[in-house]
Amino acid sequence: MKTALAQSGVSRREFLVTTASSGAALVIGFYLPLDALAQGQVKRIENPNPFNAWVRIDKAGQVTLIVGKSEMGQGVFGTLPMILAEELEVDWAKVRIEQAPTDPRIYSHGTGGSSSIRTSYAPLRRAGATAREMLIEAAAQTWGVSAKDCRAENGAVWNGSRSLSYGELVEKASQLPLPDPNKVPLKDPAKFRIIGTSIPRADVPLKVDGSAQFGMDVKVPGMLYAVVSRCPTFGGKPKGFNAAKAKAVPGVREVVEIPAVADVHSAGGVAIVADSTWAAMQGRDALEVEWDYGPHAAESSESLWKQCRELATKSGKAVRNEGDADAALAKSAKKVEADYQLPFVAHATMEPLNCTVHVRADGAEVWAPTQAPQWAQGVIAQVAGVEPSKVVVHTTFMGGGFGRRYQGDYPVEAAQVSKAVGKPVKLVWTREDDMQHDFYRPAAYHRFQGGLDAEGKPEVWQHRMISTAINSLWSPKDPPEQSEVAGAADLPYAFANLRVEYAPVPSGVPVAWWRSVEASINAFTVECFFDEMAAAAGVDPLELRLRLLAEPRKVKNPVDAEAPPLDTERLKGVLKLAAEKAGWGSPLPKGRGRGIACHYSFQTYVAEVAEVTVEGGNLRVDRVVAAVDCGTVINPDALHAQVESAVVYGLSAALYGEITIAKGGVQQSNFHEYELMRIDAMPKVEVYTVRSTEPPTGIGEPGLPPATPAVVNAIFAATGKRLRRLPIGAEDLA
Repeated sequence: MKTALAQSGVSRREFLVTTASSGAALVIGFYLPLDALAQGQVKRIENPNPFNAWVRIDKAGQVTLIVGKSEMGQGVFGTLPMILAEELEVDWAKVRIEQAPTDPRIYSHGTGGSSSIRTSYAPLRRAGATAREMLIEAAAQTWGVSAKDCRAENGAVWNGSRSLSYGELVEKASQLPLPDPNKVPLKDPAKFRIIGTSIPRADVPLKVDGSAQFGMDVKVPGMLYAVVSRCPTFGGKPKGFNAAKAKAVPGVREVVEIPAVADVHSAGGVAIVADSTWAAMQGRDALEVEWDYGPHAAESSESLWKQCRELATKSGKAVRNEGDADAALAKSAKKVEADYQLPFVAHATMEPLNCTVHVRADGAEVWAPTQAPQWAQGVIAQVAGVEPSKVVVHTTFMGGGFGRRYQGDYPVEAAQVSKAVGKPVKLVWTREDDMQHDFYRPAAYHRFQGGLDAEGKPEVWQHRMISTAINSLWSPKDPPEQSEVAGAADLPYAFANLRVEYAPVPSGVPVAWWRSVEASINAFTVECFFDEMAAAAGVDPLELRLRLLAEPRKVKNPVDAEAPPLDTERLKGVLKLAAEKAGWGSPLPKGRGRGIACHYSFQTYVAEVAEVTVEGGNLRVDRVVAAVDCGTVINPDALHAQVESAVVYGLSAALYGEITIAKGGVQQSNFHEYELMRIDAMPKVEVYTVRSTEPPTGIGEPGLPPATPAVVNAIFAATGKRLRRLPIGAEDLA
């Protein structure tokens, strides 16, 4: 198997950069693949420099890891240095991490798709091992002994009872020839002492004492503040405006129109620039704008669902077709049919969108809470009319991302305003801006038909999918189904006759990547309809899953040839583990139910069992038991936090989240109309992992998809009612 280094076409000499002139530090560059883009939808740089991360060891023995990954609460400032420190054999207390500067000549940036650890694991281990072996060789030469008689331990090299610290060795090590990074010995995982332990996260103290800098914390000398008045309908724009009343508000400096930017799908509008965000908001309230409501002013949720229902009556594009589903269905002794519906949902990140930009004649400086600083750099350079290298981007901490902070619309707006006024500007979105001008999770409508033979054996699975496709907005040259069908087209269950179809539905509502992307939609529909099939067959839903996964096999995603196939043995493993830990099959009191669901996404296998209580129209999710197979676990505590976070985020959408459209715009404005799960509704979440020495896979998103179907299946077990539309309302339970 080729390593990342070999695939990059980089020589061994290029792999290492050493210098004695800068404080005698040993510096090792290594390649972290740019595979962090959610489902590969964002443009990648054409010729990425393979050196996008560096190890630095100074004379004091301080080890610094510089990585182009953004910290948005997921903990990469802790987990990534753990991997490096394991192979480097250093004192953990002397390891720290720095945010990489945004320089595409050296670094490739992008944080998403649950890929930070997955794509960094092997390169970080090799970088650490390469540095370790060079330090050992430096010590061996100093002592005049064989390197085989030396060992590295806790930031020093030992030969018998004598030792030299890494700080004492870096100057000599920096002058040695580079060993082949593809051949340096890696540690036996059985001897790991850092990987697999719950080391406290490095960013937590910074957030507790307030020293962590989020985008909203940024202050620049001479900075002004701005908000933007945007058309309430998607695709609309200002027809004209009167700024007199806005400029009369104390503190308001300027009112400027900013155009839409097609590359980032920013809406454009009228910006109010002031001495404070509050003054800018007051100025916006006073602004008089006449709007051109654009081509989508008549769109509504009702008109969208009408289109979906009409498309559901017609054949879509077949993305998987095995056997003859139509003929087999016609002969089935028993048929099961169901339609499922999911609305648009918002990202609703804790920290509102914001960006601070200073555009000057010779370049720009940016302070951005962004998952894609390189993309922000590129689009701001276009606005400023300079080369991207002239745009300095400082990536700050983020109060949540979930895919929303990949977008370039808010950095572009900040750059437009700064260029217009000639000063540094902090652009802030209010919660209402965020809720009504998001890039939403697609709305989706799914129609299922299943058939059973005379003995009750499931033999037909037919699935027709309709959605407002992400590709239709962001990659219109690519087939729309590529962004929509994973987790459904690669159905793991064995059916003799299986057909999956897809059809996009046109809409003016902008959509993009939402935590776990299409997996959050397809796991709900597939796993709930599977339970309907189990009920029709009179078989326990866990038993039927295991029965139809009985044959070990690999299942490919038919629309993504590069995606690793699903391994049914690993999926069975998490199903069994979750069922065992949840006490599957044990009796529950009246009004309580237990449901199960599983899903494969981001190369990780997750099964979840939910327990719920239903009393009248009141639902309480009491417990969620999750079993996870994500290969090697770097930090168990961080993994548990990610799964817990994914469960609460997924259930917030399932129980409360709904963006509705009327007259071409969003009806919801703030959290009183778009609720999130509160602490008193939070279930107990238990997380169990499969012990594995396989390379680590994604974890930030895979815990979300099974949560909703597990809860909905539990509601059926408690009440006998099938819920096929989200969010779940009291009227659905009564």
